[in-house]
Amino acid sequence: MTPFIAEFLGTFLLIFLGNSVVANVVLNGTKGKGSGWIVITTGWALAVYVAVLVAGPVSGAHINPAVTLSLAIGGLFDWSIVPEYIIAQLLGSMFGALFVYIFHKKHYDITEDPALISASFCTSPAIPNTLSNLFSEFSGTFVLMVAVFYLAGPEFVSASGETAIIGLGSLGALPVALVVWSIGLSLGGTTGYAINPARDLGPRIVLTLLPLKHKSPNWPYFWIPVIGPILGGALASLLFLSFT
Repeated sequence: MTPFIAEFLGTFLLIFLGNSVVANVVLNGTKGKGSGWIVITTGWALAVYVAVLVAGPVSGAHINPAVTLSLAIGGLFDWSIVPEYIIAQLLGSMFGALFVYIFHKKHYDITEDPALISASFCTSPAIPNTLSNLFSEFSGTFVLMVAVFYLAGPEFVSASGETAIIGLGSLGALPVALVVWSIGLSLGGTTGYAINPARDLGPRIVLTLLPLKHKSPNWPYFWIPVIGPILGGALASLLFLSFT
């Protein structure tokens, strides 16, 4: 296992599980059809948990170019390996989307609504408005990165005053999952809370390439869930730097 493989695998799991919960809720013929937003946000939060659980010990589980760039801006990550991480994340997201299609192919075959099919790959705004949609993605990622910057493990202080971090093991992935769940429940209804350029761009590319009769990749919108998260993460980094 290398950081590249960990980021690839973590992002793959994130998209395979995350987009699959959307497919389960929106595609025709599934047992989860129509189960709603709570199921989608919970599924995505747990997808984050699984991804961080797997990739965290090796790469830190960025699984998101906005996280990688934000940590680099904040001085917590080496700029020289930023491209390696982002490439791994984009490739992982594309393979994750491909597996969503393979897994749910029979249900794609009987679903004719392009909006529903596309929703299981990439995000779209509930009400299209460039500034409002950009602000939604900006805000969600800002909240995510502020939380990430200030995540702290439990500490034990000895009688001599020395401090040691006590590891949480697999529970260490839980705080990030809860943050993503909170963002989805509170801020996700406007644009679908991509808050991750790879999460949206990779599957959008795969959707475009797949032989689906009914689909709507909506490329004019693609830059918003790419630029919005990057800007939101950058502001969180600057805020972190101003307080350190």
